[in-house]
Amino acid sequence: MDTKHITADLIFDAKAQLGEGAIWNHMESKLYWVDIEGRLFNVFDPVTNQNRTYNTLKRIGTVVPTNNGQVLVALEDGIATIELTDGTITYKIDTDIHLMHNKRFNDGKCDHEGRFWVGTHSMSGVREVSELYCISENFAMEEKVSGVSISNGIAWNADGSLMYYIDTPTGQVVQYDFDRQTGAIANKKVIITIPEEQGYPDGMTIDNEGMLWIALWDGFCVARFDPQTGEMIHKVAVPAPKVSSCAFGGDNLDTLYITTARAEMTEEELELYPLSGGVFAVKTDAKGMPAHYFK
Repeated sequence: MDTKHITADLIFDAKAQLGEGAIWNHMESKLYWVDIEGRLFNVFDPVTNQNRTYNTLKRIGTVVPTNNGQVLVALEDGIATIELTDGTITYKIDTDIHLMHNKRFNDGKCDHEGRFWVGTHSMSGVREVSELYCISENFAMEEKVSGVSISNGIAWNADGSLMYYIDTPTGQVVQYDFDRQTGAIANKKVIITIPEEQGYPDGMTIDNEGMLWIALWDGFCVARFDPQTGEMIHKVAVPAPKVSSCAFGGDNLDTLYITTARAEMTEEELELYPLSGGVFAVKTDAKGMPAHYFK
């Protein structure tokens, strides 16, 4: 296996409880990310190393920029916008998902047409009771996948004909044929299986060669996989075990930004890995693709 090892460097010692949701806003040249349990939406400027925080009061699963300069966030009990000027939160979809199996919204991203795909998971650890939803520009919410345990990474190939999706406890990445115009998915196929000892697949992004970069929770790394062969071809080591999400950013989209967590770690583990919960970055030979914004 031709695996090239490089190590990511700490760029912000956030000590996040559950860093997640990394996405590069190429219009602003800033990294958006969240601390789910810290209830914070973060905007990190790699030029100044300043990290601006917005307190969301509720757990925040993920964030995507909108095409009108706001951000759209998945809070534990609904979908809302945040005004970057003053932090005003406005609910667009108010749900009662938290009443069923103590669920909350988790990871998500937008497709080529600006629809927001976001999943749920049970905070009580109940398996196969969660969903993946697609939210349209008029905030209609359609269930796309049911029987999910922990809905996590999602990505599309360059022309939007394929969708890749992770339900973390399965240890798998699945591929769907994707209809860009309608958002229909079909022909589910397992394309990558990650052994437990390598970690659990969490957040995911895609590069301009169509390779998938997957954050491996308990795996100390982000790994690059070929979706056609299922083979791991590169690995970025991270000096923290709970690696949660990744996104390409920078002027050339060749810097990989990585979030990590301190959740589920003992005092002894935190002493061993004190940078846990930090945001990391590394220059790569690969380049990402610009993130899609919510319409």
